[in-house]
Amino acid sequence: MSAAWGKCYDPSGARYGVPAYPWRLAPEGLATRRQLRAQGLRPGGQPIQAQVMRANRRTGGMRIAYLYRVDLAMPVRPMTSRKWGALALAMLARRTCPQCQLDVGYCISRRYGMCGICITAEEQQSAA
Repeated sequence: MSAAWGKCYDPSGARYGVPAYPWRLAPEGLATRRQLRAQGLRPGGQPIQAQVMRANRRTGGMRIAYLYRVDLAMPVRPMTSRKWGALALAMLARRTCPQCQLDVGYCISRRYGMCGICITAEEQQSAA
């Protein structure tokens, strides 16, 4: 057994307060938020039941994913018309160039903060 695996395996929960398992070795009936969402479910306010852990080689720490019971999970709430409207306005704001005020049809890069046409025009002005 490797040292990293030994740090991750704590089914009683004595070390971390909740049961901990190595990556991909969680017991049946438990799922992460993403796994629940893929099944059309959400945790629904239930507490964390366990966690899966994995050694992060870059930082030397541990990566953790919390697990929830599938049988206590609730269905995902449907999107209302107001939520769809708010999402559409947010996406419009991301597609609108702040300099030329045009909807360019794609999300503006946060790095440059303007559309490609404005970037090209600015580069030509600075070169001249």
